[in-house]
Amino acid sequence: MDATSATPSSDSSTAARYQRAVAFRALHEGPEPFVVANPWDAGSARILTGFGFPALATTGAGLAHSLGRPDGAGALSRAEVLDNARSIVEATHLPVTADLESGFGRTPQDVADTIRAAAAIGLVGASIEDSTGREQDPLRPLSEAVERVAAAVEAAEQLDFPFTVTARAENFFSNRPDLDDTITRLKAYQEAGAHVLYAPALPDAEAIRAVCSSLTRPVNVLMGGALNLSVADLGALGVRRISTGSALSRAALGALMGAAREITESGTFTFGAQALPYADANALLTPPHGPHSGLGGSHPSST
Repeated sequence: MDATSATPSSDSSTAARYQRAVAFRALHEGPEPFVVANPWDAGSARILTGFGFPALATTGAGLAHSLGRPDGAGALSRAEVLDNARSIVEATHLPVTADLESGFGRTPQDVADTIRAAAAIGLVGASIEDSTGREQDPLRPLSEAVERVAAAVEAAEQLDFPFTVTARAENFFSNRPDLDDTITRLKAYQEAGAHVLYAPALPDAEAIRAVCSSLTRPVNVLMGGALNLSVADLGALGVRRISTGSALSRAALGALMGAAREITESGTFTFGAQALPYADANALLTPPHGPHSGLGGSHPSST
């Protein structure tokens, strides 16, 4: 449904969700690209909220790593992903979209059920990817992938707020670096109604330009790795949304490893000078108006 055609419920939390959903959809139509940061738990969500990001997105890899698991097919259950997403939604007043992998189910109806469950916990968007999790055939046949995207869109459009569906072409994440097939898939997902298109791990600026110029709907690009492009650079290529994926959670793991290495190899503790002060951590993680104020309250200070 169109973002202007739905009407919010009189219930305050439902109205707040509606407002976040409209705001999130509108971000994709602004004059400049925006960055959606990826927290991996409630604490990182609350901290990132204080830095002025307009929206947040969950990260499957970040969640898997926080649970002591490698990222990959089947690493997380739908319940685990949605429980984590709920904690993030409750920690922020910002719109939150979720990484829902391939929809957690064999059939398009399963994907639709996952979208409805995501909406019920306060999410205002989600991504659905076309990977299978199987090493020998990592990508779903196009017709099957399109059916799943279409089911996600149909479920979203039956909601009473504008839930944003992002369709992901996983070629470059699945060791199938075929740009032509990536674009073919994204065009098909666009025709199926996806509101945003996303091909993670595109290798360079020219590939990003080719994807953006081939589509009429907003494109999300993953940053935080070896691709050295700024927000302004990406905007010039046609990108509308930029996500950090698991980069922020891996940056935190990198800091942890550096501290542990210093202790075990040098017997020193200089890493503590770079640690967030205890009082600042408490201040950042104190809800402004109680434990569930993230649904509508102001964001915490970033100092």
